[in-house]
Amino acid sequence: MQADPSVQLTEAAATRVAAIAVRQGKPAILRLAVDGGGCAGFQYRFGLADVVEPDDKVTVRDSVTLVVDPVSHDLLDGSAVDYVESLGGSAFRVTNPNAASGCGCGSSFSV
Repeated sequence: MQADPSVQLTEAAATRVAAIAVRQGKPAILRLAVDGGGCAGFQYRFGLADVVEPDDKVTVRDSVTLVVDPVSHDLLDGSAVDYVESLGGSAFRVTNPNAASGCGCGSSFSV
């Protein structure tokens, strides 16, 4: 586990993760990973984690832990994870300065 200020978690995202974790009876640990696929080449994958792995990069905000594996971290360096609500729905969003382009849904990107 390594502290990592280069991937940020907003207050809105931390609040939402905490609420989901309480409802599911899990620790407030959000895992963000990048997988191949999606309409632009890479896609973000979010999920609650039970533990922090030894090689994870870790950001903590308001007692919520964001973890990123080392391979995904290279594609996420400098990013921010937010939670947004709009008339079109609500979702976690990643603002990624490494993404050369994205898709309309906001869940995939290319480098």
